[in-house]
Amino acid sequence: MSNSYSVLRIFSTLLIAMCLRILPLSSAAAPFNPDWVLLVLIYWSLAIPERVGIAHAWVMGIFVDVLLGRHFGQNALIYAIIIYTCLAWHRQLRQFPVVQQSAFIFLCLLFSQLLLFWFKNVYAVGQNGGRFWLPILSGTLLWPFIYQLMRSIRRR
Repeated sequence: MSNSYSVLRIFSTLLIAMCLRILPLSSAAAPFNPDWVLLVLIYWSLAIPERVGIAHAWVMGIFVDVLLGRHFGQNALIYAIIIYTCLAWHRQLRQFPVVQQSAFIFLCLLFSQLLLFWFKNVYAVGQNGGRFWLPILSGTLLWPFIYQLMRSIRRR
């Protein structure tokens, strides 16, 4: 795969993930909307860690902060920490079956939501109760499908 072609694939998948992140959903489906950008970043950091790193995660986090109207740098920090962890463990994680990788994805999404919960409480913004934690479940359950889709995109 040529360098410019792979950069285009990475960029386009991240752009699609950002579009999915801000996609208007019904009130019943909205709480289940996972952090698509984080899931795609995790995939690329595990698949080609030499091309997708902490700086990419930081920049994408800034874009997501702007898109969602959150405090500047909030998602950037979360994404950078999670991608750092993925890069540190990518050799081991690539050896796991996708189902076991889902457990790692669960922990990453849980960490992300815990930090978001903490940030919102620091700024005294109310929570949605149990609905706040539903993206963890949906992201974990979607990981095998996202993994297979992204893998087929990468190998084309």
